[in-house]
Amino acid sequence: MTRRITLVLAFLFGAILAASAQLYVPGETLHYRMSYKAKLFPNTEVAKVVMQTSETALDGLPAYKVYGYGETAKAFNWILPVNDAYSIWIDPATLRTKRFESDLHEGDYTFRSTYIYDWHNLNVHTRWQSRTRPEKFKTMKISNQSMDPLSLYFNLRTVSDEDIKDGYTKTLEMVLEDTVRYLKFRFDGREVKKVRNLGKFNTLRFRCKIATSTATAFRDGTEFIVWISDDRNKIPLYIESPIKVGSVCAYLSSYEGLRYPLDSFIKK
Repeated sequence: MTRRITLVLAFLFGAILAASAQLYVPGETLHYRMSYKAKLFPNTEVAKVVMQTSETALDGLPAYKVYGYGETAKAFNWILPVNDAYSIWIDPATLRTKRFESDLHEGDYTFRSTYIYDWHNLNVHTRWQSRTRPEKFKTMKISNQSMDPLSLYFNLRTVSDEDIKDGYTKTLEMVLEDTVRYLKFRFDGREVKKVRNLGKFNTLRFRCKIATSTATAFRDGTEFIVWISDDRNKIPLYIESPIKVGSVCAYLSSYEGLRYPLDSFIKK
């Protein structure tokens, strides 16, 4: 498995956690498996992700906390182990993210970052540090559409049924350490999707693309497809990202504590 695959794995960890968190249901826990497949390579599980939502406090005030942890399977640790953790704290009243933290360990590479949101002044204060570089700081202007990687899929779980129709598109702003990058998603239609070991589901299919390092250019940017349960939970059931050779996929393996019945389920 190449470094490129590992980077996509790390990105999808964030994608899964983000897409899974936005109804903010304390007690909701989602488990995912990730796999790599190519023409001459069998579909092989390479990692797992767990996401949990709970009630907590931040700066003495009530908050929702979403904690996600992703790691490569033990059989692949000798290639390049990945252990990534993400957390966000959300204001229960406004459902705006107040704080974001990441703690990433990928082989001998480590990276930590923290974002503090000031929604009143539309600023975000960021700081980040890798193992080999000193800590850096930056304050950036943001808009009401700006979100960190863990929060940017808010719209996918909260889009109203009336808006989910052919041609529906939206562009969001993804806050990174020292820049804001754009993400565009488009509704691709409804589809029956088979999820390994769980069965078949009615789903909403979204095609998502993140702009390149030039921030606004989408050509050759990272692209992936998300299948979301077509019910009131709107949880991500399957995610697929093509890479140079093959593709990386993530799929729901088990769940608990959903707010609503999983009415999108069809059959085993």
